[in-house]
Amino acid sequence: MINLGLLLIRLVIGVLFIGHGAQKLFGWFGGYGLKGTGGWFESIGMKPGVTMALFAGLAELIGGALFALGLLTPLAGIMIAGTMVMAIIKVHAPNGLWSTANGYEYNLTLLAVAIGIALIGPGQYALDSLLF
Repeated sequence: MINLGLLLIRLVIGVLFIGHGAQKLFGWFGGYGLKGTGGWFESIGMKPGVTMALFAGLAELIGGALFALGLLTPLAGIMIAGTMVMAIIKVHAPNGLWSTANGYEYNLTLLAVAIGIALIGPGQYALDSLLF
């Protein structure tokens, strides 16, 4: 059952991060694409905005895909965690912990899940288990 639980966690978190990356990169799922996200990044002091949006979008898209597949799981966890650390620092930390005030509660949860899975491994139902 542990392996099934790890698969469930990896799939949900991984697919959601793929979606977030697609929002930033392509404007899918209600996102703003590189230009719109880049403009917002510039407005919060992340320059050059489009380049930073590209890096964030790629980290989320690729990290999410790797995480869902259980492939190179420690790298995937680091990619996801990196985007969450930046979201906390640049956007949510000034608002406190709780999500009700646009705080970092949710980002911290995702950060803990990504690092936790990276540390304990993706489980049996993962490409890492098949290949390595």
